[in-house]
Amino acid sequence: MLPADKLDQIVRRFEFLEAKLSAGAPPAEIAELSREYSDLKPVVAEIAAWRQARTDLAEAEAMLDDPEMRALAEDEIPALKARIPEMEQRLRVALLPKDAADARPAILEIRPGTGGEEAALFAGDLLRMYQRHAEAHGWRFDLLELAETELGGVKEAMARIEGEGVFARLKYESGVHRVQRVPETESGGRIHTSAATVAVLPEAAEVEIDIPAADIRIDTMRASGAGGQHVNTTDSAVRITHVPTGIVVTSSEKSQHQNRANAMAVLRARLYDMERSRADAERAADRKAQVGTGDRSERIRTYNFPQGRMTDHRINLTLYRLDQVMQGDLDEVIDALVADDQARRLAEMEA
Repeated sequence: MLPADKLDQIVRRFEFLEAKLSAGAPPAEIAELSREYSDLKPVVAEIAAWRQARTDLAEAEAMLDDPEMRALAEDEIPALKARIPEMEQRLRVALLPKDAADARPAILEIRPGTGGEEAALFAGDLLRMYQRHAEAHGWRFDLLELAETELGGVKEAMARIEGEGVFARLKYESGVHRVQRVPETESGGRIHTSAATVAVLPEAAEVEIDIPAADIRIDTMRASGAGGQHVNTTDSAVRITHVPTGIVVTSSEKSQHQNRANAMAVLRARLYDMERSRADAERAADRKAQVGTGDRSERIRTYNFPQGRMTDHRINLTLYRLDQVMQGDLDEVIDALVADDQARRLAEMEA
C-alpha cells in the first residue's frame, strides 16, 4: 500500500510551490523553485490519477447494490481493478529518489582501449554514434577535444552534451565497450576484438566545485592533430593539472581562452564525479552491482559486426540491429537499462 501521509506531503509541497510562483517569488529563488515544481508536477498528476481511480472503484462497487446501475458497475469494475495496480507501479517509480545530477548537461569522454589502431577507429565510431543520438533527441553536442590518429581513429575525444534528460539517459553508457569485427587494416579476414572506454560525467557548476588557483598548474603548448589539420601557429592548446589529485585535462581547439574554459569544465566534472562516487560508495557497499554506477573498467557491452548484434551484458539484452544502433538508435537499450535500474531500486526500497 502506498503511504498516504507521504503522498499528502508531496501534494502540499506542490501546492505551496504553485502559490509561491504565482505570487511572484524573489528572483534569486525562481530557478530553484521552478525546477522543484517541474519535478513534482508529474508525480502529483500520478497521485491524482491513482486516487481518482480508487474513488471510481469504490463508487462502482457501491453501485452493485442498485439494480438499475448494477450492469454498468459490472462493466467498470474489472477495468478499474486492472488499471489500479499499473497506476500504483507508475506512482512507485515516480516516488523513487531522483539523482540530483539527472537534469545536468553531460561531459562525454571516449578513449581507445586494447586493440591498437582498430580500437582507435572504434572509438571514432562510438563518438559518431553518440553525436547522432544527440542530434536525434535535439540535444546540443559540442566537441571539446578531439585527438585523431593518422588513419582517422580517435586517440581521445571529449564532448559536452546539453538538453532535456541528457545525463539521466547517458549515465548508463560509462564503461568498456567491446567490438568484434574484421578490421579495415586486416587483409586475412580474421575477426579481431578490441575495446574503447566511455565515461559520462555530470557537468558541475563553479559554485559547486571550487578549485583554488593554487591547486592547478596551467601549461600552454602547440596544438597538433592528424595530417596537420588541427595544427595552429600559436601555442593555443591548454593543459591543466590538478595537483592534489593528479588529474590532467587538455583542450586544443583554436581559442586559448575557450580551451581554458573547456578544460576547467571537464576538470570540475571529474572532481564532481569523484565526490559523487565517494558518496555512493559510502551509501552502498554493493555499488558495483548497480546499473550505471559500476566500475568503469567493467565490460558493459559488445558490438559484434559479423552477426549484426549488440549485447548489453549488465541486463543480458541482445539486439540484432547493430546498424541502427551505430547510427545512434540507442533508445531501446537505454530504456531497458532505465527500467532495470528502477526495478532494482524499488526492490531495495521494499526489502
